[in-house]
Amino acid sequence: MTRAFGAESTTDEVLEGISLSGKRILVTGASAGLGVETARALVAHGADVVGAARDLAKAHRATEAVRSAASAGGGSLELIELDLASLASVRACADALLADGRQFDVILANAGVMACPKGTTQDGFETQFGTNHLGHFLLINRIASLLKPGGRLVNLSSAGHRFADVDLEDPSFEHTPYDEWQAYGRSKTANILFAVEFDRRHRAKGIRAAALHPGAIHTELSRHLTPEATETLVEAIKEIQNTHGGAPFSYKSVPQGAATSVWAAAVAPAEEIGGRYCEDCHVADIQDRDGLRGGVRPYALDAERAKALWAKSEELVGERF
Repeated sequence: MTRAFGAESTTDEVLEGISLSGKRILVTGASAGLGVETARALVAHGADVVGAARDLAKAHRATEAVRSAASAGGGSLELIELDLASLASVRACADALLADGRQFDVILANAGVMACPKGTTQDGFETQFGTNHLGHFLLINRIASLLKPGGRLVNLSSAGHRFADVDLEDPSFEHTPYDEWQAYGRSKTANILFAVEFDRRHRAKGIRAAALHPGAIHTELSRHLTPEATETLVEAIKEIQNTHGGAPFSYKSVPQGAATSVWAAAVAPAEEIGGRYCEDCHVADIQDRDGLRGGVRPYALDAERAKALWAKSEELVGERF
């Protein structure tokens, strides 16, 4: 019987008693926060982790504890360069992984940016949509042949998907006034829709895909927010929760935040999470009421919307999969 976990569960609690020996897992964003903790927990249980990061020197410094955990737990860590804001870098990373040829049991698309000022990636896409979605879309589809039958794709999304649906007519805010939270919401909805369509396309091979919300955590992800902006956001969330009867707002620790990632990657039954959105180590309910932080908006799981986003993403990156 599957053990029950929740919002306060940690990575070590979720993986207690589980051996990941022989499992090979790709984790993007392995230079800070959730990516480092996710890698640490996985290698501590015997997994061989490939950590992808834009700044390899920073990643090497940040993963000292990961290498120690690997030595003690029988796993391993290797690093590879990946700048999701550059399609050239994404292609180079994918080519290197394909040339290496070793397969993956899990791909954890963890890296991302949040609420940053208006800007563009090296290829001219709005920064958050280009980095959070298009970079991962290109990487994962290019290396999809490396996912073993029975493998999994886990996309880190956010409760912030509730800020906005994707805009397939104006994905880079060329005709829409820019708002950093709307842009973040679009990118996080895209992460979920990508998982929905990837799951549909690959589940006949036993490969499943899911998206998840890790929770609110103090990490480098919030580096673009001033303390005042953070306080305003938290107070707004608290007011919404009080108005609509939601659970009180609280931050998670980093091990609590990464728990849902390792749960979806290695513990949850694949048939339960395939094509779904998860939070607090369980599959989230569909919620269409305003103000609720929990649950997933129906538009983020819409199969036809997912197909349309896939087609638009292929057009934008210039490749068909």
